[in-house]
Amino acid sequence: MSKSPKILLIDDEQVILDAVSKIASLERWEVDTALTVEDGLNKLNKNRYELILSDIMMPDKDGFQLLEDLYRKQINIPVIMITGYSTVENAVKSLYNGAIDFIPKPFTYEEIISAICRGLEYNKVQKKTNEAEKNGKNGPLIFVTGPAKYKRLGYSTWMNMESEGSARIGVTSLFLATIQDIIKAELLEVDDMMIQGSSCVKFETDDNLIHSCLAPLGGRIVERNEKIMSDPSLLEKDPFFEGWLYRIIPSDIEFDMKFLIACSSDRN
Repeated sequence: MSKSPKILLIDDEQVILDAVSKIASLERWEVDTALTVEDGLNKLNKNRYELILSDIMMPDKDGFQLLEDLYRKQINIPVIMITGYSTVENAVKSLYNGAIDFIPKPFTYEEIISAICRGLEYNKVQKKTNEAEKNGKNGPLIFVTGPAKYKRLGYSTWMNMESEGSARIGVTSLFLATIQDIIKAELLEVDDMMIQGSSCVKFETDDNLIHSCLAPLGGRIVERNEKIMSDPSLLEKDPFFEGWLYRIIPSDIEFDMKFLIACSSDRN
């Protein structure tokens, strides 16, 4: 029998520790809790975890300092930020600095469950990829990196500038590798304004979970890919081309680009 996934939850609010621990127990996930970042780092030295959930504003260090510490110590565990300081700036900064997701408080049962599921799957994909690279195996692709000229926000969404000044937006192959088969895609409307770091699409998967993706750019939607609505499988078949989501006119491209990562870096 396989062991239950182990999660480290760092938050200075006992009510959050209790709530997430209770939710996790219903899914048969094991949770260790810490009231400070330093306590969390100490537990990381003693135990192995598949996922870290952390608040941003903590009494000793903030969540961004936690990300720096993990990077410096080469602790390669996916991190999801959960915080009451749910500004778009915090969401984008979290993803740029290495978090894989951002969940604002108060969150629903469904939101935290779907985020944890993605985080645990991300960890599995990460391990399989590292193992394949280490052993030099040429097995089936787990996910496809984006074209070199594309840029991404975190690991989930990408953008690509077009010659006429518009930008295409979509979801990455890596994000799709962390969720089950999509049965429904809920898109924003044409002429809606998209804000970088805000939810831009919701996917319903065949395990009855709802997954949101954060917009990589802000701007006005001038076209959306209607084919996705009737055939969500296009996303999995060709996420970087035929499976695009929107074409937008960016509102502040210079500002937004500061928080994006070149997909070419994924080839290093």
